[in-house]
Parts: sequence; structure tokens; C-alpha cells
Amino acid sequence: MKSTKDFWELKNQSKKIVMVTAYDYPSAKQVEQAQADVILVGDSLGNVVLGYDSTIYVTMEDMLHHAKAVRRGAPNTFIVVDMPFMSYHLSVRDTLLNGARLIQETGANAVKVEGADEVLPHIKALVKAGIPVVSHLGLTPQSVAVLGGFKVQGKDAEAAKKMLEDVKRCQEAGAFAIVLECIPQQLAQEISTSLSIPTIGIGAGVHTDGQVLVYHDILTYGVNRVPKFVKSYANSDELMTEGLRTYVSEVRNKLFPGDQHSYTLKEEELKTLYGGRQ
Repeated sequence: MKSTKDFWELKNQSKKIVMVTAYDYPSAKQVEQAQADVILVGDSLGNVVLGYDSTIYVTMEDMLHHAKAVRRGAPNTFIVVDMPFMSYHLSVRDTLLNGARLIQETGANAVKVEGADEVLPHIKALVKAGIPVVSHLGLTPQSVAVLGGFKVQGKDAEAAKKMLEDVKRCQEAGAFAIVLECIPQQLAQEISTSLSIPTIGIGAGVHTDGQVLVYHDILTYGVNRVPKFVKSYANSDELMTEGLRTYVSEVRNKLFPGDQHSYTLKEEELKTLYGGRQ
């Protein structure tokens, strides 16, 4: 399993970091078999798995439940877990208690928090307590209502300058990596070269130190549409739906189950069952 130091070394060696967002045992098992560097248990599970229209409905219990399953599926992969909405905003004490639960109860290696500014003291406290932190800047889904929707961030000079300041403050606060979501690739490149810690991009171009996509988006699994920044590498929906259609058809046409899928009694047991009648 990689460590935070390994990710810094990958950046220094100009080797890309591969992160996949996954939410359960089977997906985590497949991601580990594919040899990705990091699994992110994202609160995007609210949209992708639980059917919500926002991440703000995701609770600590949801994150604990899914992170435990991911750890069981990927025992040898570095795992980062999102701290859900309002789990790190009320007080530093609450942040520490919630962060400790996510690490202790799930076996995860790090937590991820969105934003800078008022979140910086919380990042410092988590790191001081021994909990590695990944920061998340740019489009921050927990704040999408404040941001005015799912829009590209840092598009003008003022906003870009503010983001450059924020990422540096997150690094100074102790974050060991930063996720950059939906920002211009030129800004992502500038941020990546200005930091000593690695950047992981999603909709941030090729110049970040690594990339992250959601398992379901990569495999077109249960998603109706994907953002511009997503590339799908397989169409699981088509394959799985066809398999299900075949099953439905075979049951209705009495083709399943066949003898090869059924159990039988021995001849002497049949005689006992039927009282000697044939």
C-alpha cells in the first residue's frame, strides 16, 4: 500500500497518480485489481448510488458504511474518505471527532475536505492529530448552491488568483494532496507547478499530478449522462441490461432453471418420499 510520502515522490518523479472514486466492495475489489494508486470514497455516492440530487444529504453513517465496504474490497490500496456536509464546519472538536471515526471505524488512510478560508484551522487540527488530509478546491459540490450550480471555477483573473492563494494556504495547513475540480487547465498547471504536494484533477486538464474519475462514469454503469470531463472506457449498462433481459426471457419461457441448475433426490429417497409409488 502506498503512503503519503509515495505520492510526493511520484510528483517529484513526474509520474501520474491514478485515483478512482468507488463506493462498495465489488467496485473497490476491481479497482485494486486494476492497480490504481488511490480509492476515494466520495460523498458523490449520494448522487451515484443513493439517488439524491445533491451530496448535502449524505451523512456520516452513510460514509462510514460505504468506506468499510471499500476497505474490505481493497485491503491493500490507499483509501481517502470524504468528510460529508457539515461534519467539519461546526467546530474543530466536531471535526476531530468525525475525522477520527472515519479513520478508526473504516480503516481508511486519509480524509478529504472541501474549501479553504474557514476550513484551514480544521485541516491543521486534523493533521496535528495524525489524520492525513486531502483538500478539494475549484468546484466543491457541498457548496454548489452557493456557487450557483455546477460551473467551471477560476475562469477570471481575480478568481484564479484567489484559488492560487487558497491552494498554498491548504498546503501550509498540512494537506498532503489537493483535488482540483472543474477549473481551466492553465490554472491547474500553474497550481501544480507552484505546489510541492500533488494535485489530482477532475475536469482540470492533463497538467495535474494525477487524475480521478468515478467508477460508474468510467464504466457507464447506472449513469444517464456524464460531464464533459469524463471519458467512459466501457459500457457496462448495455452488457448488464442485455444479461438481465435474457434472464427475464428465459424464466418466462421456462428455459431457466434447467437440470444443470437444479438438485435431485436419489432413487431410494424418492421411494421413501412417495411411499413406494412411482
